[in-house]
Amino acid sequence: MILIKIPATSANLGPGFDCLGLALQLYNTITVEPDQPFQISLTGSYTDGLPADESNLVWRTMCHLWELLHFPTPSVSLTLENYIPPARGLGSSSAAIVGGLVAANTLAGSPYTKYELLQVANTLEGHPDNVTPALYGGVTLSIPTTEGILPRVLTQSPNFKAVVVIPNTHLNTEKARGVLPPQVSRKDAVFNISHVGLLVEAFIREDFSLLKEGMRDVLHQNQRAILLPGLLETIEAALQAGAYGAALSGSGPTLIALLSENSQQAVSQSMLTTLKQYGVNAQPIVLDIDTCGATCG
Repeated sequence: MILIKIPATSANLGPGFDCLGLALQLYNTITVEPDQPFQISLTGSYTDGLPADESNLVWRTMCHLWELLHFPTPSVSLTLENYIPPARGLGSSSAAIVGGLVAANTLAGSPYTKYELLQVANTLEGHPDNVTPALYGGVTLSIPTTEGILPRVLTQSPNFKAVVVIPNTHLNTEKARGVLPPQVSRKDAVFNISHVGLLVEAFIREDFSLLKEGMRDVLHQNQRAILLPGLLETIEAALQAGAYGAALSGSGPTLIALLSENSQQAVSQSMLTTLKQYGVNAQPIVLDIDTCGATCG
């Protein structure tokens, strides 16, 4: 039996569109039983709408890697335990892709390195901001190069917690990308580039006082505010309540605040109250940062 554990992830962290992300201590697991009749069992908090046949993303990803390796498809039984909410901006699809790749690679004798798995994951997901922290853990920066995605771990175990506030609504990534303009102004590009630089310094130096300004963005959060009433106001409420920084998690609708342990209750309540003023009910979860990424045991 093989057990794969994959963390949830939060992408962008404000200005780091498609390149910054962090891993969270909220997990999906994949249990693989080799030499068993093919079967997919779904358990955990989120099973509705997920296929339990060959169309399942985990299984399709496993088959994709075996095709790349020219490895014969084995007969296995899978149990997928899902605690990462789908379509909420917490990397559920990345967890499925990364988990499937790690599982398939393990069954094939682990011919691919973690770096090589990242390249495959990026091709399947289309952007590396979630798959990189899902593989490596910590806070990561993904740099596209002519040779592929260069992953950098800015900090493996930062001394802060995250509050994720999860609205009771789904938001499809394609829809969230659809509201973004095809071009951005030079002014906005410079704003985000400079703020990503500030975030990198904040994480490397562990100077979290820089996160408040560093996590500000002009490329996607203002535009996506039409999809989540109270988005920008909730971010500001988190900052006023003592968060180091706050942002939309990935494409949303979840919002994330980075904070000290002492401020988690005040920040959570402030974010919930603000969203409720805009008619949005949500669930808060306080999480530590995952330091390992996907594991296989």
